[in-house]
Amino acid sequence: MSEHNSAAFLIGLEFAGTGVHPHSWRRQDSRAEEVFTSSYWVDLVTAADRAGVDLAFFPDSFALQTQGQHATRGRLEAVATAARLSAVTSRIGLVPTATVTHTEPFHISKAIASIDFSSSGRAGWQVAVSDTDEASALFGRKAVQSAPSLWEEASEAVTVVSRLWDSWEDDAEIRDVPTGRFIDRDKLHYIDFEGKNFSVKGPSITPRSPQGQPLIVVDASRPEARELATERADLIRISAADLSEAQATARLVHEHAARIGRTVRVLLDVDVLLGADRAAADDALAELEEWAGVPYTLHSVFYRGDAAGLTTLLREISGSAGLDGVVLRPLALASGVQKIVTTVLPAFNPRPNLAPTLRERLGFELPVNQFA
Repeated sequence: MSEHNSAAFLIGLEFAGTGVHPHSWRRQDSRAEEVFTSSYWVDLVTAADRAGVDLAFFPDSFALQTQGQHATRGRLEAVATAARLSAVTSRIGLVPTATVTHTEPFHISKAIASIDFSSSGRAGWQVAVSDTDEASALFGRKAVQSAPSLWEEASEAVTVVSRLWDSWEDDAEIRDVPTGRFIDRDKLHYIDFEGKNFSVKGPSITPRSPQGQPLIVVDASRPEARELATERADLIRISAADLSEAQATARLVHEHAARIGRTVRVLLDVDVLLGADRAAADDALAELEEWAGVPYTLHSVFYRGDAAGLTTLLREISGSAGLDGVVLRPLALASGVQKIVTTVLPAFNPRPNLAPTLRERLGFELPVNQFA
């Protein structure tokens, strides 16, 4: 695949329930009563779209949240949520998590390709695995797998999905009225994949989508995921305790990818809790921790303070070698999104990129069909 870097610094937002803190639903401004309505997601994501956020991430899991009996419970399915939002947004990339462990790659391929069509080329797919007995019991098809087995299966799933996305050539749909031929059957291809976990003949039922290959995202925070991330992902999410560790991790990721002839973009997860000032943000964190009964478990770099301080941090990260962007993870989603889109982004002044597809906007070329 021929790819090139873009100088643009990427801003992503993670849209997780009422926020990544499991007790954020108890805040007065959480909008928890709306979290299972489409209007909640439309309001938040369209605001991010208008403000110039590059990527919207929608986490998902087969298991209910487990952070205590008073934590948030339940979620909407991420792929369906992204599909709904594709009709009301115009620029932002839509990246749902789709777990491969209990899902057939054929289903994932046509679902993500369909979002790419409905969004005119703005779909991505964050690959995830399911590693709990509880999730395995929900399906009853197989016992929980070891980490190496899960990620080996994930690698096969990515290969199958990628081949299915290319199983139609771009000009396979001909709609030739005189002959009555809707497609040129010679431009549909069997993928004939035979692996340890999957045997898939293809072709897909969905034509090749506007990006050809929607962007693949892997969270490389877990060591077991790093090989798949560098070999197959376009965007790699990392977490780190501080910017020094983040730069070191990003450098290793870029070097590993370069050794196999790939270029990737690395995004640093940043947990965010905004207030009028640092004292207000500290008070907000103390309230969340009191509800939880335990200190907040740090996931990555954690910023809490006012919007101006977050803008300063983003400028510092954007000047850090190897870090191509961030994924902001508000502990309290509704209030966090409101402050980020109205105060942080206008001050940070990201440069708009009006390329037609997400892949081109992020500096990747449209890939050549592997079967053409």
